[in-house]
Amino acid sequence: MVSDFFEKTGKVAIGTRLRMLTDTITHNADDIYSLYGVGLKPKWFPVFYSLMDEQPKSITSIAREIGQSHPSVSTIAKEMLAKGLIEEVVDEKDRRRSVISLSEDGRKMAERLIVQLRDVGRAVEELSAQSGHDLWAAIGDWERLLSAKSMYERVKEIKSGRERAEVDIVEYIDEYHDAFRELNRNWIETYWQLEPHDIEVLDNPDKYILAGGGRIFVAIYQGRPVGVCALCPMDRASGYDYELAKLAVSPDARRLGIGMRLCRKVIDQAAACGAHAVFLESNTRLKSAIALYRKLGFKELPEYHPAYERGDIQMELILSDC
Repeated sequence: MVSDFFEKTGKVAIGTRLRMLTDTITHNADDIYSLYGVGLKPKWFPVFYSLMDEQPKSITSIAREIGQSHPSVSTIAKEMLAKGLIEEVVDEKDRRRSVISLSEDGRKMAERLIVQLRDVGRAVEELSAQSGHDLWAAIGDWERLLSAKSMYERVKEIKSGRERAEVDIVEYIDEYHDAFRELNRNWIETYWQLEPHDIEVLDNPDKYILAGGGRIFVAIYQGRPVGVCALCPMDRASGYDYELAKLAVSPDARRLGIGMRLCRKVIDQAAACGAHAVFLESNTRLKSAIALYRKLGFKELPEYHPAYERGDIQMELILSDC
């Protein structure tokens, strides 16, 4: 049975179930119109009802009033015109254009429709009372809420939140060496060429980062490393305790907040070690990265002495006044 199917799917099939309910009600609507001798198609009802106030209206104003597109209302009006239910008249406010209104036959049909609508209204109220739920009010709530945030936006947010929750930040171990090297190699070679110092650090992070008390953090998503970032010790004579370096995130794992989480992990680690300031070097072509650093509180230095040819900006983050 259909009800068994929806018991299995749950609320994720709401679109399908609403369409089936709409089909059922629409099929009943044809029979109800016939019962009262009202020659309307269900899709004509909003336009016809709009004209029942006996005020001539333009297609544009009707479309705005009933929340349908201009082409849709125009098509319905042509069908109703062909059936003799409406007529075109000259707009009294602007005699250069035409508006539509109910014809004599349309007004007679409206009288029968009024009786039908009273009975339909009582049937809907009876159905609501029997079900214990005010579907009409609920539909209004859904329409209001979905106009503020669409179902697509809601699902997208949930998807993003779930995927972000599936990201783990872990300590670097030897098995992540290839990922550390390749993730950095890939983004560097997208814009530039690897420089000698890049190769030294990427080939031997134990010597150039970890041996001096540095740390490397790795982002794991769906069982694979998709991001890395290093906290590299610096000579205190430079005025900085650590450098935030070798930040790289796989292109297919972006928009999961991985870059932000890796940077925060590195900064938190620096603070835990009593660091006064953290330094970084980058390039202004990397607009998203620069925006990330600024969001984290990094400030651009007025003078810089790049360690890499590609470097054209250096920044600092002050962690303490000491």
